[in-house]
Amino acid sequence: MSKPTFNKILPVTLLGLSLLPLGVNAETAEEKGLAIAIKADQLDSGWGDQSADLKMVLRNRHGQESIREIRSRTLEVEGDGDKSLSIFDNPRDVKGTAFLSFTHATRPDDQWLYLPALKRVKRISSNNKSGPFMGSEFAYEDLTSQEVEKYTYKYLRDEVLDGRPTFVIERYPAYKHSGYTRLVTWLDKEMYQPLKVEFYDRKKALLKTLTASEHKQYLGKYWRPGKMTMINHQTNKSTDLIWSNYRFQTGLTDRDFDRNSLKRAR
Repeated sequence: MSKPTFNKILPVTLLGLSLLPLGVNAETAEEKGLAIAIKADQLDSGWGDQSADLKMVLRNRHGQESIREIRSRTLEVEGDGDKSLSIFDNPRDVKGTAFLSFTHATRPDDQWLYLPALKRVKRISSNNKSGPFMGSEFAYEDLTSQEVEKYTYKYLRDEVLDGRPTFVIERYPAYKHSGYTRLVTWLDKEMYQPLKVEFYDRKKALLKTLTASEHKQYLGKYWRPGKMTMINHQTNKSTDLIWSNYRFQTGLTDRDFDRNSLKRAR
């Protein structure tokens, strides 16, 4: 029900749990963290489908940059994770490359990569979701909608970040083969969108920090960032995602996200 991590955080529906309204003090930090996650999802449900253009700026440890241009499409799926398709348009060496992802709430995600040079579709193993996506600092697991069932939660504190009040919560991956032991998120109290996420690796060391900025509201309800930056503290590399031309409810269907759509992507 949500977009990739680089577009939003935390979607929802945990069966069998008694959910406390945010106005009521949760009994435990875990219950409060879960309640915040569910509210974030509720506020970002119902958009149907989304398209956007983005520029991916890869920066190595010496500050040298390379730029990729991508078209992104996402379909909201009722009762399961979202479907998303990313199509690379530039530069020439990656033109036509396409990435398709089906996020699932309680079972392993399905992901495929179409490589035009080989004219074949490569399935991404569920054991390899922590690997880097197209040489960027975003992992494959960062590019799926973050269904609430995929994590357990803990509220840490309230904190003001860059002048904006936030909830600080921890998420612990409940799915196999994650590259992370925990994620610490600063969630804006007004937008219920992440302003900052810290990713801790399997050795529990800080691996990456994601920051999101330049948010705008669409359809009078849905907030989206204009820029996201992922910094890898262990390699000193970084990746910017600069978003533009958001469009909603354009009529995308399941057919736009089947495996054949990878080869049709232009």
